[in-house]
Amino acid sequence: MIARGAGLTCRVRALLLRAGEGAMRTILMAAAMSIGAPAAAEVTSAALSSFVIDAAITVDAPPARVWDSFRAPASWWDAEHSYSGDAANLYMDAQATGCFCERIPDGKGSIEHAHIVYVAPGRMVRMTGGLGPLQAEAVAATLTFRFDAEGEGATKVTMRYVVGGHMQAGGETMAPLVDNVLLHQLARLKAAAERAAPGS
Repeated sequence: MIARGAGLTCRVRALLLRAGEGAMRTILMAAAMSIGAPAAAEVTSAALSSFVIDAAITVDAPPARVWDSFRAPASWWDAEHSYSGDAANLYMDAQATGCFCERIPDGKGSIEHAHIVYVAPGRMVRMTGGLGPLQAEAVAATLTFRFDAEGEGATKVTMRYVVGGHMQAGGETMAPLVDNVLLHQLARLKAAAERAAPGS
């Protein structure tokens, strides 16, 4: 396991500045995050041109409610990790060929954060795409979420992000930073699903 909270090197800072202000804000926030989030996450492998992140969290809500919350990223994705700075601009079309996307207000554009390639409603979704600054790199990336009933009225959410390709800063440098971002988002998904009213 690679320790999270690694400092940003000058090389990474330069890379992120080229990737854009939104990406820079995302990773700087990740580097500053507390490690003690209520989820288990691990960089299970990392090399110069690849990394794998595995994470899991238990949500005190049934799978159907967690799935409904997941499909509404505006309710849980941190606005600090967006390009527009407003989570209300995030949306998900949860079907194959759909996307996890973001509208930029005032006709200034839009962003596909990830492309959806597989959906089993309430059970699993798989997306492809480089998140944040990885979008500007020559990488192939696959992000999978599973939703499994656990006990009475709870859901285990497991996530795997597999990234491979050319990364100017190197996979070993980027992995713990991306790990922190995704861990933070899982914790926010848990909070959103647990506060959602049944049937909402």
